[in-house]
Amino acid sequence: MDRASRNTPLTMKQVRRNIRISRKRTPGERPYSVIKRVQNGGHTLVTMVRRVRVKMTFVNMAYNLSTVVHMKRIGIIA
Repeated sequence: MDRASRNTPLTMKQVRRNIRISRKRTPGERPYSVIKRVQNGGHTLVTMVRRVRVKMTFVNMAYNLSTVVHMKRIGIIA
């Protein structure tokens, strides 16, 4: 993605390119942002790789469960 700097705005070609990139990137990065911001899963205080894996497994299960609850509440699934 291109970034504008001081006194040099993005061209229309760069803006369109950024939009195309963000459309593909957004669905894949949403779970990570929700886990980091809503569920406070940005830092892991355990040190062993096995424990980190277990902790992240539970964080992912919590994200999936919250997504299902939200989809049920708005009526996507019965």
